[in-house]
Amino acid sequence: MKALISIDYTNDFVADEGHLTAGKPAQAIEIAMYELTKKFINNQDAVFFTIDLHDLNDNYHPESKLFPLHNLRDTSGRLLYGKLGAYYQEIKSLNNVFWLDKRHYSAFSGTDLDIRLRERRITDLTICGVLTDICVLHTAIDAYNLGYQITIPKSAVASLSESAKLFALEHFKQVLGAKVID
Repeated sequence: MKALISIDYTNDFVADEGHLTAGKPAQAIEIAMYELTKKFINNQDAVFFTIDLHDLNDNYHPESKLFPLHNLRDTSGRLLYGKLGAYYQEIKSLNNVFWLDKRHYSAFSGTDLDIRLRERRITDLTICGVLTDICVLHTAIDAYNLGYQITIPKSAVASLSESAKLFALEHFKQVLGAKVID
């Protein structure tokens, strides 16, 4: 069984005015993100939207010292970007579509993602979204440690820099044994 893990493709990470935007590289994967999501939905596979959730004035969160405020609760920055956002509105009531708020980089950290995957006997994960070298990478590391098979579509991940993306893509292949596909 397969699932798509879609990570942080939100206005704050993608839009020009986003608070922690990857900008043009993230915008360039919009169609790939949309098409990949449609493919999984059409195959009746599970699709998990795993999205950063931060609170204003949370001085205890480690990211508050590293990055500008982003994906704040009840802001438009947390909305899915572009075509994916519009498509989510169409599919969000399907029983194979899930929205998981995450507090840390990994979609597994502090969420019930692993439980939901195991309940559905899902063993193969396709992971996409932003940022390749942060949230996508940390999610892939946890997936590897939990025994999942991992696929990373190069056309559906983006980072703040090309060198960061390339590092992560090599790490997926060389260290995690992931399939990195075009």
